[in-house]
Amino acid sequence: MPQSGATSTPTEDRTGQRSAPATTAGQAVGALTVTRVTAELAHRTRAADIFPTEWVRLSELDFRVTAHWPADHSFFGPVDDLRQDPMIVAETLRQTTMALAHAEFGAPLDTHFVMWDLGISTVPSELLLADAAEPVTVDVVCSEVRRRGRGLSSMRTTMEFHRAGRLVARGTGSMGCTSPAAYRRLRAGQPGSPGSPGTAIPPLPPVPHELVGRHRAEDVVLARSDRPGTWLLRVDTSHPVLFARPNDHVPGMVLFEAARQAATAATGGRVFLPSDLASSFSRYTELDSPCLLETEVFDKGGADDEARSPDRGDDGDEGEVTVRVFGLQNDEPVFTVTLASALHRRSPWPPPRLPPAPAPSPVRSLT
Repeated sequence: MPQSGATSTPTEDRTGQRSAPATTAGQAVGALTVTRVTAELAHRTRAADIFPTEWVRLSELDFRVTAHWPADHSFFGPVDDLRQDPMIVAETLRQTTMALAHAEFGAPLDTHFVMWDLGISTVPSELLLADAAEPVTVDVVCSEVRRRGRGLSSMRTTMEFHRAGRLVARGTGSMGCTSPAAYRRLRAGQPGSPGSPGTAIPPLPPVPHELVGRHRAEDVVLARSDRPGTWLLRVDTSHPVLFARPNDHVPGMVLFEAARQAATAATGGRVFLPSDLASSFSRYTELDSPCLLETEVFDKGGADDEARSPDRGDDGDEGEVTVRVFGLQNDEPVFTVTLASALHRRSPWPPPRLPPAPAPSPVRSLT
């Protein structure tokens, strides 16, 4: 069950359906009720890994969330000596979407979430470590809400992130909801039981952590392959953040990190601060067979490039690089992630959106 405590009044969403009431562990502030994010709602097991902390409902489908991005997180720590990891934006979006789906739209806590796409656009120059103590305000709009009976079938969330009054990022993602029974049918015949660890390939030797922009070998999710310019996905199911809960497939957080690490390696191992990320998924990435990552570097420019957009600042970066990362398993595509490195922008572009890959099966779980 969702959190215990005071219960807000049920409201109608823009589909004309009445949404399930949010249960709170907080208190009413004026006409608004504060709902706290729990580990259950965010699908995390450690408090240190939960980035959204609480929210208020502003209208039927509009919410204001407070988040905290710690400067010293064990995995989403600083990428360089100045700035926080932009990937924490994507993880905050994921956690916020799941928490709202449970507490505000009636998705039971045993729901399996599946992701169709996710995109973020950030201003890395605003992700300063010096601002890490400041709370992050996330304005969320839910749209494309679809119901299955009284429950939630799917929806999109679009978010703007501000800190200290400045726009830091935008993001959007769409997801679907699958019941435990439907998930068992969907995953029938796959290694491991749904929601439990599958038979994973033993972790392969990691590439040097410096090559992929990490400080510790245990956070590396790439291994060498026998083909130049490609990597194998390295899956360590004992990792306390990437595999915080049992899973019968590779979690999305691992795939995002693998794409960023592949982009870092493909561009020479320099600091890679994603200013844009767009992803789409065609099927689950399984634990029991190798997953090959291919990269394509298709856009590169220097800091003096006259073709740069006029709203892009110049604070010493050497240029912009865009990398597309393809995941292949058993010769079938499983995901595509496109990342652009940071030329620091005074405001982010609208978050990129890729169309869902054409596949009859749903895509991988958010959890």
